[in-house]
Amino acid sequence: MRAAVYRRFGGPSTVRVEEVPTPTPGRGDVLIKVYASTVSAADHRARSRDVPRGLRILAALSLGVFRPRRRVLGMDVAGVVTAVGADVTRFSPGDEVIAMLGARFGGHAEYACVPQDGAITAKPRTMTFEEAVTLVFGGITARAYLNQVDLRPGATVLANGASGAVGTAAVQLAKQAGAHVTGVCSGANRAMVTALGADRVIDYTTDDFTAEATTYDVIVDCVGNAPFERVGGLLNPGGALLLVIADLWGVLRAPWRSRRSGKLVTASVGTYRADDLALLVDLAESGRYRAVSERTYALSDIAEAHRFVDAGHKKGDVVLRVAAGTGSTRIGAACLPLSSGDGVG
Repeated sequence: MRAAVYRRFGGPSTVRVEEVPTPTPGRGDVLIKVYASTVSAADHRARSRDVPRGLRILAALSLGVFRPRRRVLGMDVAGVVTAVGADVTRFSPGDEVIAMLGARFGGHAEYACVPQDGAITAKPRTMTFEEAVTLVFGGITARAYLNQVDLRPGATVLANGASGAVGTAAVQLAKQAGAHVTGVCSGANRAMVTALGADRVIDYTTDDFTAEATTYDVIVDCVGNAPFERVGGLLNPGGALLLVIADLWGVLRAPWRSRRSGKLVTASVGTYRADDLALLVDLAESGRYRAVSERTYALSDIAEAHRFVDAGHKKGDVVLRVAAGTGSTRIGAACLPLSSGDGVG
């Protein structure tokens, strides 16, 4: 099969399309013919080892010390089941699915294996593969963080980095929960973030949200520049700071900060769950969740996709078209195509 492979750490040019063996599903695995994936900030960090301060050694242990341990990147897939292991009961060949591979990677290839009890669910009937895959990385990550708080109607939520893959998902999911949502992004992305449900948008290029007197029940930091030391005073009693991106100091001090302040501070994404993906699918099929994608690249243009993501100014997701195919016919699909931006994730 064809796959985007990187054999050393470095810039976008290290990723090239090669022929590699097709994976063989184990007894509990589902083999997916991949039609679409995304090139995410996680792929950028894995390829370049450009990680938050203090995490370089841990990243090396996970990704590989001298060369990549997993040579095919891609944390998410949308495609069709082509084979299943002997113990698989939930899926059958021909099923259209989306799945989160997580730290196993492997999505930037024509085939990928996923455990049937992993984060995998039926693809939205209202979306193409390229639209559906945008639900996965940002959506399941935002959902996993928000699962850790009691998000009730009327709660106040601030999403820092509201135009990235995780940020756009956090805005939509918080709004679906009945929260009053404030998004922080550039002024150029104000209309898009507002369309996703934000009640208020702060342009970080002209205003510093930490200088305001406004307080929040939940702050979701998708950028990495809002540690507890900077925003703790903006949290209401019993509030939560969800650190989607944090340096080593922020990760290590999170439990201590929680005990000391009485506010939840966490840098842990927890567990990726199929139920969370299924919720996203339900929201998308009912028109209550939008796919947000900025650009789509063919697998053969993988290096260009990485160059674009490296710039750090994308909106939503950058989609990677791995194989030709549109999936089910769209019926009122909610998709927000974009052309430029400054998101993270």
